[in-house]
Amino acid sequence: MSYVLQLGLIGLCIALLPLSFVWVKADDNKFRKLVWLTTFLTLDLIMFGGFTRLTDSGLGCPDWPGCYGTSSPFIAHAQIAAAYQAMPTGPVSMVKAWIEMLHRYFAMAIGVLIIAQVVIAWTARIKRRPLHVSPWWPTGILLLICLQGAFGAWTVTLKLQPVIVTTHLLLGLALLGALGWLAARQTPIPSLDSAAARWMPAALFGLALLVVQIALGGWVSTNYAVLACTDFPLCNGQWIPPMNFEHGFHLWRALGMTGDGDVISQDALVAIHWTHRTFAVVVVLYLLWLAAKLRRFESLRTPANGVLAVIVIQFLTGMSNIVLQWPLPIAVAHNGGAAILLLLLVMLNFRISSSRPGRAALPARDVVSA
Repeated sequence: MSYVLQLGLIGLCIALLPLSFVWVKADDNKFRKLVWLTTFLTLDLIMFGGFTRLTDSGLGCPDWPGCYGTSSPFIAHAQIAAAYQAMPTGPVSMVKAWIEMLHRYFAMAIGVLIIAQVVIAWTARIKRRPLHVSPWWPTGILLLICLQGAFGAWTVTLKLQPVIVTTHLLLGLALLGALGWLAARQTPIPSLDSAAARWMPAALFGLALLVVQIALGGWVSTNYAVLACTDFPLCNGQWIPPMNFEHGFHLWRALGMTGDGDVISQDALVAIHWTHRTFAVVVVLYLLWLAAKLRRFESLRTPANGVLAVIVIQFLTGMSNIVLQWPLPIAVAHNGGAAILLLLLVMLNFRISSSRPGRAALPARDVVSA
């Protein structure tokens, strides 16, 4: 049996667990439950992807989609042991191989869950069942996860090139946002206030600011520039330290190198870190103001309060990463907080969009049998 087929069967077996959970639960709207569960598991996968990156396990299996041409580190034990013996401090070890492969297994399982959504959506369209969403939406999500998988492959084959890894992260968050919008579309909103509709441009701008900040954070992480500034709120004892933006933000280059092939300087890493830290002030102040304004509306109060809480947590975890010298649990929590904040802003934008005249929300009693 081809090892690629074996990998597919592993992903299918993992996906059967959440699929079984959805189907045995006493809920008429199984499609909605499946979408919400897939969204939650995608959030978990993004956090595990951060864990994979932060533990330097991205090349634990230096080929793709398997591990040394096999479906499991168990089978590739000899090759992994040889690579580790040749370079004990290198990127390959049995632990790192398992971390990397578990990440791939769960990513394949998410793919299976999204395929299930596509099948349900098109079946509902053919049988003329109300699903409150075009089947092209889950189909587009399926195409998005395929693109995400391609960048996952390039992450490995291009040896963790920062622009590829950062794009892989952003595509993962785009997948989370698309699933969150689909989940919100399937969920009744208790009440709507048409006055909230005028806040749509402000909410979209807040989401755009957050995406830029996440991209900057991904650039910090993929360039291993978290500790380029070793104090807070100053950066190496200065408000504006020496920085090299040209090398720091040259996109197409190898990890740890400049575009000319030289070793990247500390000043370039400081520029990356300082930009992320400084732009965070703009994002935090804007989102605090936005959430404080939006919580006046009953339908927006829960996600707006969530934004306020997560911003505080993000500030604390971001500061702790510097002061405590990048402890792994806090670093993973900071990655997860960014993903949760994105999801909350997607929910806010959806609810504001639903408040516009002519955009009726899903009726509270409207259910779908999948």
